[in-house]
Amino acid sequence: MDARQYLERPSKDVMRQLPAFSGLPSSHIHLVESTEEVSFAQARLSNCTHLGFDTESKPTFMVGEASTGPHLVQLATPEHAFLFRAHHLASNGAAHQLLADILQSPQIMKVGFGLKSDRGPVLRKFGIELSATQELSGAVKRLGYKQQVGLQAAVAIVLGEYLPKSRKVTLSNWAGASLSSAQQSYAANDAYASLRVYLALRRTAPQLLSYT
Repeated sequence: MDARQYLERPSKDVMRQLPAFSGLPSSHIHLVESTEEVSFAQARLSNCTHLGFDTESKPTFMVGEASTGPHLVQLATPEHAFLFRAHHLASNGAAHQLLADILQSPQIMKVGFGLKSDRGPVLRKFGIELSATQELSGAVKRLGYKQQVGLQAAVAIVLGEYLPKSRKVTLSNWAGASLSSAQQSYAANDAYASLRVYLALRRTAPQLLSYT
């Protein structure tokens, strides 16, 4: 029997009392579609050693229905977030090559939550091998929690902030013809929050971080 004393993950009510997560402004959230946006993204992403990473997929509601995602890939620097939409990657060779270069680079660490479940879908959908990653759920768990810790709880624990997670946006159509401003903000700040959690842990508890 495990006699260790574990910390309690913060409840929803406790998290809602925290200061709001200080996310990226809309002017720093970029859809990587035009030639200019690809160049802008390349200049900023290629110079980073660590990036926040996440994906979004259109939800499935029918039993046995297979996901066709991811439909969106998000990468975040300390100042910007870049959103790569699947249907644009299929027709934009420069954007696809940039994403491949970043995700496959051994010199650029991609940090986030649930990365193991992203590898297969990213490879199947885009033909890109996700490498050089840092899974943060285990790192936060090693602070003294019995169970894995997701992004929202990690933001509360590590940053002392509340990251809202709208169910309506979570379950929205990420494969639609366009992304709403709410979808763009949600997706961008998921990747950005992961990076901020990583940077905070690197400053305060680097021994908890392990590379996968």
